[in-house]
Amino acid sequence: MNIIEQPQSRTDTDMADLAAAFPPDFLWGTATAAYQVEGATREDGRGPSIWDQFAATPGKTYHGDSGDIADDHYHTMPQDVALMAQLGMGAYRFSIAWPRILPDGKGTVNARGLDFYDRLVDTLLAHRITPFATLYHWDLPLALQQDGGWLNRDTASAFADYAEIVARRLGDRVAGWITQNEPWCSAFLGHGIGIHAPGLHDLQAAVNAGHHILLSHGLAVPRLRAASAPTAQVGITLNFTPVYPADESEETQHCVERSDMFANRWFLDPLYRGSYPEGLFENLGAKPPAIQDGDLAAIAVPIDFLGVNNYSRSVVRGDATTTALLGCEIITSVPGARYTAMGWEVYPQALTDLIVRLHREYHVPALFITENGAAFADEWNGDSLVSDPQRVEYLREHIQAAAQALQQGAPLRGYFVWSLLDNFEWAEGYSKRFGIVYVDYATQRRIIKESGHWYSRFIAAFRQAHA
Repeated sequence: MNIIEQPQSRTDTDMADLAAAFPPDFLWGTATAAYQVEGATREDGRGPSIWDQFAATPGKTYHGDSGDIADDHYHTMPQDVALMAQLGMGAYRFSIAWPRILPDGKGTVNARGLDFYDRLVDTLLAHRITPFATLYHWDLPLALQQDGGWLNRDTASAFADYAEIVARRLGDRVAGWITQNEPWCSAFLGHGIGIHAPGLHDLQAAVNAGHHILLSHGLAVPRLRAASAPTAQVGITLNFTPVYPADESEETQHCVERSDMFANRWFLDPLYRGSYPEGLFENLGAKPPAIQDGDLAAIAVPIDFLGVNNYSRSVVRGDATTTALLGCEIITSVPGARYTAMGWEVYPQALTDLIVRLHREYHVPALFITENGAAFADEWNGDSLVSDPQRVEYLREHIQAAAQALQQGAPLRGYFVWSLLDNFEWAEGYSKRFGIVYVDYATQRRIIKESGHWYSRFIAAFRQAHA
């Protein structure tokens, strides 16, 4: 078989058998992020974030869309949690908006911001839904950006202070803390190529910001542990794009190594090996960041789990004539492949390969799939159901892929579908829908999609298998 062809689709496993493949304490949930769903960006003392400024800049987002209203989750939170309970969710991964807690990024605490998340956690627990809180999902307070943002080392310390403030309020009830969400995106998309906030176009800035983001994680971990219940778990979430070769040439193999270093090992190696990959910064045409004594030891502080965000894979080919970053051609059309509305290939085997690799090569003690899902062109015809068979198939295949990783010994502990609701999809605005629940933005009505009902039935089958 040609390396870039997809394997034949696996025969669907009976839902009950698939559900029974997971251990009884496995967590099934869903995820959102503050700026993508909350709205209320100017209410109850919240300060502006870099995404408020970025979205307000002409040409930065699709149709000038912003998170000003989004899903209005700030006001509809009780109904949204009830909807999660209706679907049978066992866990919910949400993010906390730093500028809602500290409008200036540091200094005076906004009590009304903490009150909202306090109510959210209590409401989740009342519905027997386990809270997983992400402290940073890209919405840096604008005041900190004006002082240099992640290019300023002091921001790492400010983050650790913020983490402790939140943990002192919620740490007795939050089961899982995630310090940073996808620092690769914050660094490279936000600082290297400018398609995310703060919109910089400087690879050296990306390298420097990435180091301070990792440092912020390392500084926050002991503060979170000290302010939380002893049972609380602390981790970080990285985005991963497994890299596969388009052919068997030596040039292509070198491309795979460079691409993997860039897409996956840039942030993984400092966390688990205490060093950056050799040659990484040279490949990017940048200098190493300013690493002070103790930085790498702080970054590599032991954590309880690694959050894994995975949607697709990358297929590359060595090409001496390309001017692309890393000198690799990225194959965007694989024979026989299916693609999502984001243009991402549907390739469930990548999830199995990734989880097993993290277990065998990095000896990660526990793994959670903190985001996995797909955008498709969902349409609502006014009825009580939105049909999205492609997403149903995507979820079924990727849950099967997760089960295969478990069978190979990987310490996988949970799976969070991205996303509960259609929402503000960053630079894509409202043009892409990832939710298992459809949102009619004009009315804020929620309509459970076919995929939401399927996931709910699967969770019910899981509970029945372990009853």
